[in-house]
Amino acid sequence: MVKKIDRFVDPIVAVSPTPGTYWTPNGHHRLKALQKLKAEWVPAILIPEPEVAFQILALNTEKAHNLKEKSLEVIRMYRSLAEERPRQGEEDYTFQFEAPHHVTLGILYETNKRFAGGAFAPILRRVDKFLPGTFAKTLPQREARAELVREADAALAGAVDLLKKRGIRHPFVKNYVLARTTPLSRARKTLPPFEQTFEKLRANIEAFDLSKVRYDDIQRTALASAPAAD
Repeated sequence: MVKKIDRFVDPIVAVSPTPGTYWTPNGHHRLKALQKLKAEWVPAILIPEPEVAFQILALNTEKAHNLKEKSLEVIRMYRSLAEERPRQGEEDYTFQFEAPHHVTLGILYETNKRFAGGAFAPILRRVDKFLPGTFAKTLPQREARAELVREADAALAGAVDLLKKRGIRHPFVKNYVLARTTPLSRARKTLPPFEQTFEKLRANIEAFDLSKVRYDDIQRTALASAPAAD
């Protein structure tokens, strides 16, 4: 719309966690569009209270954030809060963060925008929890958790590469391997700790017998996992 009418009529919402630094909890897509159009300035409504901006982010219905966008917004918020409110912690912002795995994935997306967060999300949702303590205490724990997921992803990438060498190329292949190596049973009521889960997952991936994988198996699993049409 901006390009068609040569006008920008809907200001973004901005917050300034530190002097000279601004980010938007509501307007990221408009900001990106204006940057692509090489706009010299962006009209914005500045919210002076960071906590209000964080609530706006949590309630944002402009356009549903995908997992990467949401996780990056959450880790940006997390780091800002860790600096501005060191006496508080994750448990004080569960509404704004929405889910604990957004923090873990945010750290991973910071260094790798193409990280396969969607493949790991089903496991993370079950074992990642909000951590007690101040941000200074929990941030190193979050980084350690992200590293465990990164190690599992490296093992998964190795398995996928070997399958590709066998000519097995399918967009669902990562999900297929994870589904057969996850240490979590769907019927399991008592879940193992986060660290144990991902250490076991990595070991399972490395021990997985790839010679038994067939393209047709992946195709059938992908079709069975696809959501039903409305």
